[in-house]
Amino acid sequence: MIGDTQFYIDLVFYHRVLKCHVLIELKLAEFNHENIGQLNTYVSWYRKNEMREGDNPPIGILLCTGKDSTLVEYAIAGMDNNLFVSKYLLELPSKEEMQAFLERYLKQGLV
Repeated sequence: MIGDTQFYIDLVFYHRVLKCHVLIELKLAEFNHENIGQLNTYVSWYRKNEMREGDNPPIGILLCTGKDSTLVEYAIAGMDNNLFVSKYLLELPSKEEMQAFLERYLKQGLV
C-alpha cells in the first residue's frame, strides 16, 4: 500500500551477496518514461519500508520489449535510485548472432 492505493511489483528477490532487494518490473511494450517513474516509486518504498540494518539500497530493473537509449538516459537522469533498463528477448539469438556479438566484444577489448 502506498497511500490509499495498492500496487504490485512483478518480481522481488533478495540478493544475499549484495545484501539488497532486487525489484524487477516486466513490461510487454517498448520503454516509456512512465515505466521508470513506476519502478522508482517501488524502489523508494522498499528503501523506506523494507530495508533492515546492514542492507544496501534496493536495485530496480525494468525489462521491456524495446528501448530508446536516449529516452532512457533522460528518463533516469537525476534519479538517485539504482535503476536499470534493459530489453528482453522472447527467444535466444542464433549461434551465428552470438558468435558475432562475442567477436565484436572481444575486438573492443572489454574482456
